[in-house]
Amino acid sequence: MDFLQFLSWTCIVFTVGMFSTGLTDLKKMRASQSSDNVQFLPFLTTCLNNLGWFYYGMLKKDATLVIVNSIGASLQSLYILTYWHYTKNRRHVSTQTLTGIAVLCAGWLYFSVILGQGDTRLAQLGLVCSVFTISMYLSPLTDLVEIIRGGSVERLSFPLTVATMLTSTSWTLYGLQLQDFYIMVPNMPGILTSLIRFYLFWKFASTNQDKPSYKTLQI
Repeated sequence: MDFLQFLSWTCIVFTVGMFSTGLTDLKKMRASQSSDNVQFLPFLTTCLNNLGWFYYGMLKKDATLVIVNSIGASLQSLYILTYWHYTKNRRHVSTQTLTGIAVLCAGWLYFSVILGQGDTRLAQLGLVCSVFTISMYLSPLTDLVEIIRGGSVERLSFPLTVATMLTSTSWTLYGLQLQDFYIMVPNMPGILTSLIRFYLFWKFASTNQDKPSYKTLQI
């Protein structure tokens, strides 16, 4: 097995593992018969992100991207349907979902019909997917500021932080090996934010010695 194939498998395993952490929220919703205390928007944005990278992988004929993001999109769709089933505000969820579908259709129309085939389409799609992924990795920074102010990491999941670190690192190395900066660059912020989380876990580890100072992950 060469290094690129090894990186491909690590990307698949780590990323699918990270996507599977949403099963915790699914289990919580089924147990409580409610979607309270579960956020819907991350499911939707991650699904859109998966579909964008799936299309990029199809155009580039990259099996790793296609496999990972087809599984990711399927899982996120399951989470979305489960959330819609248990939420009390189905109209709001439906509106957000339809808006996401409209954006997805508009994007497909632009990249498939208006741009047509060629390197320009692949480059512009890669750029859009990269920017979207970077924004998703950087969006929790506001929460990290609140955690620093409060001096507690109870809102953070240590296993999820480890999964994010492994996933971001494997994709960064995979993109570097392929000389594809659209894959490599957007995953570097994931490494940065994971390192910040690890530092916070270390800094506030002694806050409470009787119980874990972070949120565990249960599936």
